[in-house]
Amino acid sequence: MPIFGGKESSVFETIEDHLKVVNESLVAFRELMVAYLEKDLERAKAFEREVDKLESKADTLRRSIETMLYEGAFLPANRGDYVRLSELIDQVADAAESAAHTLVLARPKIPEELKDEILGLVDSAIETYKVLIDAVNALNSDVDRAIELAKAVEDAEEEADDVEYEVKSKVFESETITTYAKLIWNQILTKIGDIADRAEDASDQVMLMAIKRRG
Repeated sequence: MPIFGGKESSVFETIEDHLKVVNESLVAFRELMVAYLEKDLERAKAFEREVDKLESKADTLRRSIETMLYEGAFLPANRGDYVRLSELIDQVADAAESAAHTLVLARPKIPEELKDEILGLVDSAIETYKVLIDAVNALNSDVDRAIELAKAVEDAEEEADDVEYEVKSKVFESETITTYAKLIWNQILTKIGDIADRAEDASDQVMLMAIKRRG
């Protein structure tokens, strides 16, 4: 059962929309990665544009949340928490956009033997964000569950970190790509890992808010 109503309910509805749009940006980013790994640059560019569009939409929703908060939703002492949460959620889409731009602009040679591992990192990062969605949604119904899920985000981020390290190790050991390509892939893999890192940052805020509300 929702804890809040009125203006607060509208804020939560917009937060849910924000979460969905950021998730859509991650889905588009994954499609971009698939296209690039299949050497379909035009399709990859099309998904880059889609990532850009969704990141802009996420920005608009973040600003809407901030406007509603400053117009009187929640007690003044709590508004900053929700502003910070929406900013952190938005940074997940920013990380995907940054990775997309680096990949399409630099166009590094693909290490053929590592396609599955690279996509596996993308999936690990996205999975971390999916757990965050559940954690944020729980804030309006069950703070104990929100705390539990925030901890699960941390666990998922650690798994993504492990995957990132393994893929990077294999990239640098590869004999099929140049040093330049290795350095670019290192940047791209770091940016993909940032998706999970930013999701964890947002989960820390969820944890803080849930603990404050529980008292």
